[in-house]
Amino acid sequence: MNRLPTLVRQHIAAFRALLVFTVLCGIIYPVVMVGVAQLAFKNQADGSLVTYNGKVVGSSLLCQEFVDAKGNPLPQYFQPRPSNASSSSVKNDYGCDANYSGAANLGPNNTTLLKTVQQLQQQIAAFDHVKVSQIPPDAVTSSGSGLDPDISPQYAAIQTPRVAAARHLPVSQVQALVSKYTQGRNIGFLGEPRVNVLNLNIALDELPGQAQYAQAGA
Repeated sequence: MNRLPTLVRQHIAAFRALLVFTVLCGIIYPVVMVGVAQLAFKNQADGSLVTYNGKVVGSSLLCQEFVDAKGNPLPQYFQPRPSNASSSSVKNDYGCDANYSGAANLGPNNTTLLKTVQQLQQQIAAFDHVKVSQIPPDAVTSSGSGLDPDISPQYAAIQTPRVAAARHLPVSQVQALVSKYTQGRNIGFLGEPRVNVLNLNIALDELPGQAQYAQAGA
């Protein structure tokens, strides 16, 4: 080996290092991490999939639109935050599309954003029969990813009477479900309280006599 030219020896050493780190970082490390994830965090590692009637209907980590074929929100369901994750070239793509995750990237003083917020405020005020002053910020603004699966308890609260009326349920019963699916801050102080929209809507459909709404919204 010592008889080989210096340049050749350097290339051989570099190639050996490449093989070692390829095996360590490209094979051993991923296999170990996948194994640990499957053992300790199987649900999260598999995508936190949510099933209804034995079928996968979404992920608790991603938002999902509850609209009709024309993109109109279904009154019997809680609605998610607005989502910019959609493609204008795809028919019936109204948001929450993981293929187009992303934010609007509009600043707080941007006139387009302000106009959009005002339009959403008017739509929500009419849809949920509330005053504009009652509408929380997350109801009229999208998240950084456009795929936030949660809404604030305040947004859930203004939707509760509308959902209860559409389903012919007591408001108190729907409020109880909202409370059940309201999660607190992580570790007691990180983030804000939140309500997972998909899990809450599935819980509504699972109530006695409510499966008809799941079929109507499919």
